[in-house]
Amino acid sequence: MKYISILTTVFILCPLSTGSANRGMMPINPNVQIFEPNQRAMIAWNGEVEILLLSTDLRASDSTTILEVLPLPSEPDVKKGDLETFRKATDLINKKLYAEVAGKGRVLSEGVVVPSGEVTFHKRIGAHDISVTHLLDARGFVDWVVDYLKTLGIEGNIISDRMHALIESYISDGFEWFVFDAVSVGTETVTNEPIQYRFKSKHVFYPLKITSTAQGSTSIELLILTPRLLSRFPDLPIESIHLQHEPITITLDELKMLDEDMHNMLKNYQILRLRVWNLEGELGSFRHDLIAR
Repeated sequence: MKYISILTTVFILCPLSTGSANRGMMPINPNVQIFEPNQRAMIAWNGEVEILLLSTDLRASDSTTILEVLPLPSEPDVKKGDLETFRKATDLINKKLYAEVAGKGRVLSEGVVVPSGEVTFHKRIGAHDISVTHLLDARGFVDWVVDYLKTLGIEGNIISDRMHALIESYISDGFEWFVFDAVSVGTETVTNEPIQYRFKSKHVFYPLKITSTAQGSTSIELLILTPRLLSRFPDLPIESIHLQHEPITITLDELKMLDEDMHNMLKNYQILRLRVWNLEGELGSFRHDLIAR
């Protein structure tokens, strides 16, 4: 029996021009290729609130700044996450699934004027320069990005027509909150600090549609933690979501050792279910986001 691999093996080093597995990615220099060999994601949901923990490995064909866009269904609280949470969660799965090899674990890689909205949060967290923006229409999005880049000393508009259309689509679907994350990358692969987003959501949510401007195939693995198993996937065909192993049951004491914030959010439940989901396909084929109840 083999270990569940640490989240996640994504992209198989596919070059990206405008997208990544969970966020729209816009390089300042359109001639630079962006590589995201690994992405780690964990989702905890209690039926009303979701905690989304994200970390990526990034490198580029030349030094550049990229602007990542993450659409969310409600205003998030944003803070630095803990990379150890991924290792601990994966080790717990391995321990419960394969007791005979428990304890060997896995090693992680080292490595503005707003015309139609407002900036509600701005903070630098390690390599990330994060702004949470409340937008009301696509023109507000474009104008804000242009002004935002000017504050970084970058002139011009890097938003493609296809990305513009995607933002319009999200706004027409009722999305008013977008996280903009400006990250400087070089030719060496580095593991960015994990960022935790906590937001209200009536369902498990993971953005995929924002990636459809990019090309290449991807394999996305998600650690999913909920009080009960989920069976309704209204937008994605259920056969596109592969369960990597039988869900394991964890206790509140075990969750507290994984992550304090997730423990506090789920402390009213004595039993919780943890599992790994895998999604595969061409980036351009993701026409819907992952929604599950």
